[in-house]
Amino acid sequence: MSNQLFEYFSPNRANIIVERSADGKDHYMKGIFVQADIKNQNMREYPLSEITRAVQTINEKIRDGQSILGELDHPEELSINLDRVSHMITEMWMEGKDGIGKLKLLPTPCGNIAKALLESGVRLGVSSRGSGNVSNNGSVSDFDMITVDIVAQPSAPNAYPRSIYESLYNMKGGSAVMEVARAVSQGDPRAKQYLQRDVIRFIRELKL
Repeated sequence: MSNQLFEYFSPNRANIIVERSADGKDHYMKGIFVQADIKNQNMREYPLSEITRAVQTINEKIRDGQSILGELDHPEELSINLDRVSHMITEMWMEGKDGIGKLKLLPTPCGNIAKALLESGVRLGVSSRGSGNVSNNGSVSDFDMITVDIVAQPSAPNAYPRSIYESLYNMKGGSAVMEVARAVSQGDPRAKQYLQRDVIRFIRELKL
């Protein structure tokens, strides 16, 4: 039976770079999405052949017209929740033993929150989500990568990232932040300034 596999990459480890299109409308994040032949913090190791095949599969899906969607923080299952989608993967390629990827933030509520977090100076990481078989020594086989999600930076090694999505709903006025983000995605020009303000408040609460 395959295991659900979630592998976290902090901004430093993933070498995340934030880019903008020439007109400033589109935001991208680029960096290491998966790595081969390295024992990770979960004590799992992905052979180069597995990572190469997974990256090729993602690219084949993109070329076939499929949208590889990701979420702001990740759920505990492999299915994609459309109400939490924040981005789509536009391309992946191999550089040595690293699977490099580029994702585009979408004008969805969660995509707008991710964009506001980045614009407010928050450094975000990534988390691959997939399934595979894990041997007794931690080697992964039959790896099937579903997507890559955007995650908060762990505060310490092996720390589980605090969920951005869940934290928003649990904080005072969190649901209002989501409503403002939804208004931004619907083209309300007044909502953007309020989203930036509310996200800054959210960041301050995270630090408490």
